Amino acid sequence: MTRPVATAALAPLGVAGAAAVGAAVWGMGVERYLFTVRYHALRVLPKGADALRVLHVSDAHMAPWQHRKQEWMARLVELAPDLVVNTGDNLGHRDGLSGIRTAFAPLRGVPGLVVHGSNDYQEPAPRNPLRYFTGPSGSVPDHKHLDIDALDRFFTDDLGWSILDDTAVSFDVKGLRLTAFGVDDAHRNWDKPELIPPVLSTLDAADLTLGVMHAPYRRTLDRFVDLGADVLLAGHTHGGQVRVPFSRKALVSNCDLPLDQARGLSEWSHGGRTVPLNVSAGLGHSIYAPVRFACRPEATLLTLLPR
Repeated sequence: MTRPVATAALAPLGVAGAAAVGAAVWGMGVERYLFTVRYHALRVLPKGADALRVLHVSDAHMAPWQHRKQEWMARLVELAPDLVVNTGDNLGHRDGLSGIRTAFAPLRGVPGLVVHGSNDYQEPAPRNPLRYFTGPSGSVPDHKHLDIDALDRFFTDDLGWSILDDTAVSFDVKGLRLTAFGVDDAHRNWDKPELIPPVLSTLDAADLTLGVMHAPYRRTLDRFVDLGADVLLAGHTHGGQVRVPFSRKALVSNCDLPLDQARGLSEWSHGGRTVPLNVSAGLGHSIYAPVRFACRPEATLLTLLPR
């Protein structure tokens, strides 16, 4: 005798399966193209100073065929930024520099600062996404190297931006003296923050000090607060990339940053000081994980105002 199929019991499974398929279609086919600008205002400037517009971009992970992303990024110049801060992982393919040139060329002449992530040096590799739930991702052996020298020549020679890996610079913007310092990718333990203080000691007093990093590890955030940063800027986390809708916490951050600080503006406290921290959810993704869900690709415009 044939047992009848329990269709009522199977119905929830069908609904769950349909929801999973719908989420995948949305995340891979729609949301990863929904580029957005996140706006924040911070009162960190001296009294009487003019407002300063800082465009924070991160994690483009650019591939040459990503024309929609390139065109959208090229229009960021319409925000009229006074300063651009690029927190790394620009490249996502060996030929990604062509797309980066298209994306950033309109910002030529706007002062800019750059630190590197590991994907500025090495091509991405396939990974099991479930491994991110066990802790930060490790390095992949025999990674193919990218032409970071050509990338940096574009940033420094073509755009006039400063590379901040393990060093500091001072410059003037809109009548303000700014100091900025940064480190190479802490996610790969390539950072050397001990090289920064000797450079800082040679610079004039600043109206505002920026601490710039790719990966916001606690050790880096603490060190930057100790070094006198007034604002902290980072990327790397992708905001979690796949999130539970309406949740404040990311599912993963790919570092030791608290999950409720993996995207957007928050504060970081250390040694009696509390400073603003902006973590960009970034504009891209690995070509091996082409999805965004409840975490739109973004750039940030920070308007800095007098205290």
